[in-house]
Amino acid sequence: MKAVAKSLRETADLRHLRQIVAGLDEGVILIDPDETLLWANAAALAMHGVDRLEDLGRDVDDYRRRFQLRYRNNHRLAADDYPIERVVNGDSFSEVVVEVTVAGEDEPRWVHQVRSLVLNDDDEGEPSCVVLVIQDVTARFEAEDRFEQSFNANPAPALICRLADLRYVKVNQGFLEMTGHQRDQVLCRTVYDLDVLREADRRDLAKARLCDGATIPQMEAELELPEGGTKLVIVAGQPIDMGGEPCMLFTFADLEPRRKAEAALRHSEERFTRTFQLAPVPMAIGARDGHRLCEVNASFTELTGYAATDIIGRSLAETGLWADADVRRDVESAIEHGRDLRGHDVRIVAKDGGTADCLVSTEAITIGGDACVLWAFQDITQRKATELELVEAIEAVMKDTRWFSRSIMDKLARLRAPQPEVSGAGLDDLTAREREVLALICRGLDDKSIARALGVSGNTVRNHVARIYGKIGVNRRTAAAAWARARGFDSDAVAPVKRETAS
Repeated sequence: MKAVAKSLRETADLRHLRQIVAGLDEGVILIDPDETLLWANAAALAMHGVDRLEDLGRDVDDYRRRFQLRYRNNHRLAADDYPIERVVNGDSFSEVVVEVTVAGEDEPRWVHQVRSLVLNDDDEGEPSCVVLVIQDVTARFEAEDRFEQSFNANPAPALICRLADLRYVKVNQGFLEMTGHQRDQVLCRTVYDLDVLREADRRDLAKARLCDGATIPQMEAELELPEGGTKLVIVAGQPIDMGGEPCMLFTFADLEPRRKAEAALRHSEERFTRTFQLAPVPMAIGARDGHRLCEVNASFTELTGYAATDIIGRSLAETGLWADADVRRDVESAIEHGRDLRGHDVRIVAKDGGTADCLVSTEAITIGGDACVLWAFQDITQRKATELELVEAIEAVMKDTRWFSRSIMDKLARLRAPQPEVSGAGLDDLTAREREVLALICRGLDDKSIARALGVSGNTVRNHVARIYGKIGVNRRTAAAAWARARGFDSDAVAPVKRETAS
């Protein structure tokens, strides 16, 4: 028990003191030097969830039994550390923050900020009354807890620096994962040590706003990484108040994936451009909408005579490249309907007025975010001329076939009118009589000879021939013979059966 000084119990001074503090918003508890609780105003009672002084406690020991106090770090206060104990022991303190839990409960109900006041006797200097002044800061700390949880859980990288000394006081997991920094390495540094505004495009503005505690607009910057190198980010700053201190909340967006994607796209486009320019195939690139050209390669210039300066910005139609207006409309219609061309036969007109036969192909591509069309031209002028000369030669040779064997005639026929290697029908699709007719066709017999060999009428032979043509997809005897030989048909092995009557 402490030495008992002159008490204010039931004195006029105590009544006057009660009247002064009764209406205060802050809670006030008056304690006699003998540790008895003398009086508490309504605010102090409400801050402990009671209505009467007796429910607060008769004395300091009773108060400790009714209410358990702990620090914000969850450490319980020892008996001597209770603010009510410290003040009766003559300890003077300006601010203590504690969580208050009602005895028998697990979770705290309130957060109190407490300070002490000692009233001394003027004559002897001994304390005649000690005072606890309490503020209920529960709402403030609950808001701070919510902010803390939201800050830590937010996947967006963030930092908070105190404006008084520009030292980082909070960092969330998003920032640590983005940069590879350790939490302790960040919290012990200042804005000057870990420069979040490095290489910012409006760095001077950002520094001025930081000094003024004003909003920092979004801007690109580069963060230094602990392992070396930098990371491109968007950084912005928002002034906030945290724990009564002005701070700056920095938030970040990682632009490194975008930078890498842009670099990869740029390299890809550079490789495409080099390949495009060096390609031996005449090519051009034009807009999908309007067909205006934006690039041509050297092979295109060599084929058409149009240099890039002559044709870029114009469509192929405007330059008069298409020899046939109907073909031009077909090509443009296919492009407009999203169809790619493959080996479309066209004739183009060069700058000097000459013509060239080409196979044109197109492919829809995207360059720089724009929908484009890649045009490719294959010059087949020489090939067509050679084919025409060959056909003319075959026509001339086949006018007199006396000096050629049947096999040479078949080969010439195939050169004159080549047939597909694969047809829908096979030898098994022909009837026995149709195979007999086909064998005689391969031996070079005409319809009358076949009719005599089979003992049937000419009309019957013609009907068989027509059915054979229809099944194998040809319209000439030489083509039918070529079709049969391509499938290994041995005409000499087929023995025609002569009938007594026409079938």
